[in-house]
Amino acid sequence: MALSDALSLLGDRWALLVVREAALGVRRFTDLQESTGAPRTVLSERLRRLVAAGVLDRREYVLPGARPRQEYVLTGAGRDLLPVLAAFSDWAARHLPDDRPPDVTYRHAGCGGHVGAHLVCECGADLTPGDRLVASVLREGTP
Repeated sequence: MALSDALSLLGDRWALLVVREAALGVRRFTDLQESTGAPRTVLSERLRRLVAAGVLDRREYVLPGARPRQEYVLTGAGRDLLPVLAAFSDWAARHLPDDRPPDVTYRHAGCGGHVGAHLVCECGADLTPGDRLVASVLREGTP
């Protein structure tokens, strides 16, 4: 799996907004459509792709007197995207300033503090975006 594969699944506005809304507890199609503003056909396709990729799980629910419907919840893979959403929010606050307040601020339920994303090496060292990183790149056809 490559970054390009992840971007192909998640790299559009609607997919990440659906993940964000599901993380905030929005589960039903009509509520997701209202909160994201996505056209019905686009939302339906994004939900199908996110379920197929294991980011969302589809569950049936029934309201009294109504036919069965589906709701969508994050899987473990979907919850693993929360640092990505926090990083996008932090980046936007720093580099796309405007007069509007942020639409979502991530806070720790325990203390109320801001939750952001930062780089941490497996050795435990905290890194800054200015630290030099090296990448190991595996190219097709190389061992």
